[in-house]
Amino acid sequence: MTLPRLAALSLLSTLAAAGCGAITDGRATEREARAEARYPPTGGLIEVAGRTVHADQRGSGPDVVLIHGASGNTRDFTFALADVLAREFRVTAFDRPGLGWSDPAGEAGISPLVQAEILRAAAAEMGIRRPVVVGHSYGGAVAMAWALGDPAGTGAVVSLAGATMPWPGGLGPWYTLASSDLGGATVIPLISAFVPERRAGSAIATIFAPDPVPEGYADYVGAGLTLRRETLRTNARQVNGLKPYLQRMSAAYPDLALPVEIVHGTADEIVPHKVHAGPMADLLPDARLTLIEDAGHMIHHSRPDAVIAAIRRAATRAAR
Repeated sequence: MTLPRLAALSLLSTLAAAGCGAITDGRATEREARAEARYPPTGGLIEVAGRTVHADQRGSGPDVVLIHGASGNTRDFTFALADVLAREFRVTAFDRPGLGWSDPAGEAGISPLVQAEILRAAAAEMGIRRPVVVGHSYGGAVAMAWALGDPAGTGAVVSLAGATMPWPGGLGPWYTLASSDLGGATVIPLISAFVPERRAGSAIATIFAPDPVPEGYADYVGAGLTLRRETLRTNARQVNGLKPYLQRMSAAYPDLALPVEIVHGTADEIVPHKVHAGPMADLLPDARLTLIEDAGHMIHHSRPDAVIAAIRRAATRAAR
């Protein structure tokens, strides 16, 4: 093949790739705009050190803070639990940095300690004092980081299926790829642009298993917000980078004297209780472990009574 022909083919390939990239980006932008219009903030947007933090606050009484898990947003809690708790507490659900309607925090935001610091600052702006901090899944790590960063200013922690201990092995190729610069520039835009929203329904069913998905949850929770390019990149980096922080955090658990309620399902295959709940309970000086037989990962939906009881116990223990 002659050099002119090779150069021409190379130019055509480059132009084709650029064209596909433009189509992908255009489609992703359009879908992101639709998702944001369909799932607007349910609460208020607070400015903290130049960043926006989304907070949904309702009810009155002692303060309870709700922190969602990976790929989530405040809608996971405002679907049902927040309104029930608001009958006796002032409930504030935050979008973690880079997810939902909260701004990302750059590379530093990979750390649950940094995420907790940002959310604590937002809570202070809102007049929240010594809250019971409730974290689900990845949010359990942020709840523990909140307490480690300000034990005197934290009333208690409730970990719901929390990812709070370092685990053996890795997370598989998806998080490695999606959190890389290459995956973020190539795979993530394709997902944002072309993955059907019905696939999100299948993912939700897997996360709830073996429990059923509540009627109306998939339409309410805002999966389209999760499929935005920046959100996908941020979530992948946070999850992929979590383990080293948990290694550091868990070493400090024995010195954390405040009350901690740990609630975990025995059928949870997303965050196994034998890796996280049990070992953390053994390290903490003032922990109470509640294992719920045959319950899966989304216990705040499948077993709300047990979760609400744990939050009430935490509030009572914090008041003492």
